Amino acid sequence: MKACNADADAKGLNGDGKGDERKAFMNACRSARPAKAAAGASQPNKMPTCNKEAKTKNLAGDERKTLMKSCLSN
Repeated sequence: MKACNADADAKGLNGDGKGDERKAFMNACRSARPAKAAAGASQPNKMPTCNKEAKTKNLAGDERKTLMKSCLSN
């Protein structure tokens, strides 16, 4: 979704008068991208990457917990 929004903004599909054109673009963009679950991005598969990110940032306690929750939910 974020990538599609960025692409739409880059193409100038934001602002007044662009509603239907933006909707059409967003529908096409989202249908062209595979779903996260289909791509194998399940929580166990994300765990090593999220752990590495937390370790790189030297996070512990609540900060680590917050990062892990956010990372695993994406």
